[in-house]
Amino acid sequence: MSGIVYLVGAGPGDAGLLTLRGAECLRRAEVVVYDYLANPELLRFCEPGTEIIYAGKSASQHELEQGEINQLLVDKGKSGKRVVRLKGGDPFIFGRGGEEAEALVAAGVLFEIVPGISSAIAAAAYAGIPVTHREATSAVTILTGHEDPTKPESALNWDALGKLDSTKVILMGVGNVGKIADALRRNAPAETPVAMIRWGTTGRQQTVIGTLADIAQRAEQAGVKPPAVIVIGKVVGLREKLNWFETKPLFGRRIVVTRTREQASELSHQFHDLGADVLEVPTIRIEPTKSPAILRDAIEGIGEYDWVVFTSPNAVVHFFGAFFEIYKDIRDIGGVKIAAIGPGTAARLEELHLQLDLMPEEFVAESVVKAFAKLDVENLKFLLPRADIARDALPEGLEALGAIVDKIECYRTVPETDDVTGNVSRLLAEGAGAITFTSSSTVENFCGLVNLAALRAKFPALKLASIGPITSATLKKLGFEPDIESAQHDIPGLVEAVMAAMGKGEPTA
Repeated sequence: MSGIVYLVGAGPGDAGLLTLRGAECLRRAEVVVYDYLANPELLRFCEPGTEIIYAGKSASQHELEQGEINQLLVDKGKSGKRVVRLKGGDPFIFGRGGEEAEALVAAGVLFEIVPGISSAIAAAAYAGIPVTHREATSAVTILTGHEDPTKPESALNWDALGKLDSTKVILMGVGNVGKIADALRRNAPAETPVAMIRWGTTGRQQTVIGTLADIAQRAEQAGVKPPAVIVIGKVVGLREKLNWFETKPLFGRRIVVTRTREQASELSHQFHDLGADVLEVPTIRIEPTKSPAILRDAIEGIGEYDWVVFTSPNAVVHFFGAFFEIYKDIRDIGGVKIAAIGPGTAARLEELHLQLDLMPEEFVAESVVKAFAKLDVENLKFLLPRADIARDALPEGLEALGAIVDKIECYRTVPETDDVTGNVSRLLAEGAGAITFTSSSTVENFCGLVNLAALRAKFPALKLASIGPITSATLKKLGFEPDIESAQHDIPGLVEAVMAAMGKGEPTA
C-alpha cells in the first residue's frame, strides 16, 4: 500500500477541540510530525511504537526549517508510511499547509487535508468575544501580523484595513502590535477596542484589553509574549458580558495529574472542565502479569470460590481480559459473589453488567475488611486479583476473619520514565498549583522521576493533594506533608478537595 500524508489541524490548544477525523488519523498514524503550537497531549491518540518527530517552528526557534519539513513528509510518504503532519490551528490559515501540500503533489505523494479549528475564532470565543455580531459587525478579516506594517512593500493595505468596518483578527502579531495599532489609527478611532489573547482556549489563557491607543503599552506591562491572537473591533466590548471561560472556578490554576497515561483522562477532564491548566505527568505504566498461567488457573477454577474482590479498575480490566480468553459468556463466572473497593472499580464491573454484593462506605482495604467482618466468612474461599505491589492489609484482614484467600497477580505497575509531552520539563520550569496523587505508587514513582523537595523549594506555593490516608501515609514516609486530602477516597472526592482548597482567591500557578 502506498503511503499517505494527512495534514491535520490540531486546533487552537484545547485538546478537546481536535476533530474526530483528526483523532482517527492520529490513531492510525505510523509517523507523526508535530509543531510547537500543536498540543502534545494529542499524541496520546497515537498507538505505542508510533514514530514521533518534533518539528518546532516557534516564533524564535525552528527545530526544522520549512524545506526540511517538506522533504521529511515526502520521504516518509514515499516509504509507504501513514504520516500525520499535526499543525496548530488549521493547516491552511497561516500554517504553510499549502506549501507542504504543493511539495507532496510535486513528489507524487498522496495527501489529505483535515481542517482544524483556527485560533483566530476559538481564542476570541474563549475570551468571550464573538468575531461577528449583528449589532457590531457582520464581517471578520484575518491577517498575519508577522510582517512589519511600516515596510513600503507590505502586502497588506493598512490604510484600507483601517477604514474597513470589520473585526480584525491578527495572528503572529505580538512583536508588531504597536506598529499595527499605529497603522490602523491613521484611519480608525484611537478608542477602538483591542484584545490580546495568549495561549487561547487553554488553562493558561491570558487576556489583555485596551484600545488602539494603548494596547502596546498594556501588553508590555502584562508581559504578553507569543503565541497570542489580537482581536480589534467593537465586538471586544462584549467580553464583559460573555466572558465564560476565565470565570471557571479553577481557571489560572495549574494542576498536575500523575495517574497512568490510560487512566489520566478521567481526572484530567474533571479538572479541565473547571478551567484548570492540566499537566499530565504519568508516573506508572500498567503491564500484563508475568505469571499468566497462575491467573489462568484461578479463572478456570472460578467455581471453587465464594467471593472475588476487586480493589482497582485495572484489576477488573486485566482479570476479565484473561477471563474472556477462556470463556465466551459472562455467565460462566457462575454463582461467585463480587465485591469492589469503591465506585471507580464498581463502574468497570457494571460495564460488564455484573451486580455488586459488597462495597464499603470508605474506599480503602481496611474498610473492605470491616464490611466483611459483619458477615460470616469463616472457611469461605476468596480470590483477590490484584497488582504485583498491592498492600497485604486486605488479604491479612480476611484471613484474620477465618477466610481462605488466594492472592493472584493479574497486572504489574512499573515506573513511567518517558516524557513524551514535555510536561515534566514544563513542571520543573514553571511549577504548578497542585500535584495530585491517586495511589502510593504514583507518589513513589513521581519522587523517582522528580526531585520533589527541590521543586517545592523553588515553588513554595505548590500543594500536594492526596486521594486518601494510604497515599498520604506514603507522602509522609518520604518526608512530605500532604496539603490536601480527599475525605471521599475516589476521583470525584479528590476533585472536590482540590476545589475546596484552590477554587477561590488569586491563582497560585
